[in-house]
Amino acid sequence: MNELNIVLIEPEIPQNTGNIARTCAATGARLHLVEPMGFKVDDKKLKRAGLDYWYLLDITYYQSTEDFFEKNKDGKFYFFSTKAPKKHTDVRYEDKVFLVFGKETAGLPETLLQQNPDTTVRIPMIDEARSLNLSNSAAIGAYEVLRQWKYPDLLCHGQPRSFNW
Repeated sequence: MNELNIVLIEPEIPQNTGNIARTCAATGARLHLVEPMGFKVDDKKLKRAGLDYWYLLDITYYQSTEDFFEKNKDGKFYFFSTKAPKKHTDVRYEDKVFLVFGKETAGLPETLLQQNPDTTVRIPMIDEARSLNLSNSAAIGAYEVLRQWKYPDLLCHGQPRSFNW
């Protein structure tokens, strides 16, 4: 069974975290939040962005980056950064995947990127763009993993209510 995890190291903007929580809830991914955070978890903006999906969310909190890695030693980690030389689509995502994202203003610590060159990936964009929004990046990463896994346990079809196929 495949396991997808989204990790936010020191997120700063509650709306981004709420949007990512909603993506996790809709895809069955687990959300990992690493302190310090730029908001309180009971922040209204966080709750509003996640809408009514909080009951679907599997979320774990960590006191530090070290605490997170100590408690998740058996995972396969992919670090998303604009500084990465390879694309997020260049790697094959296997079971127990952790997609790791840094804070909105600074990204991931340079030491993590330097220690993990083979699993540091980027989402392509034009040269003049500094970065994508964090919640968009997390969704792009999550759906690439799920695409490679052929969308396990996700509803992959639908139809308009007023249309008969």
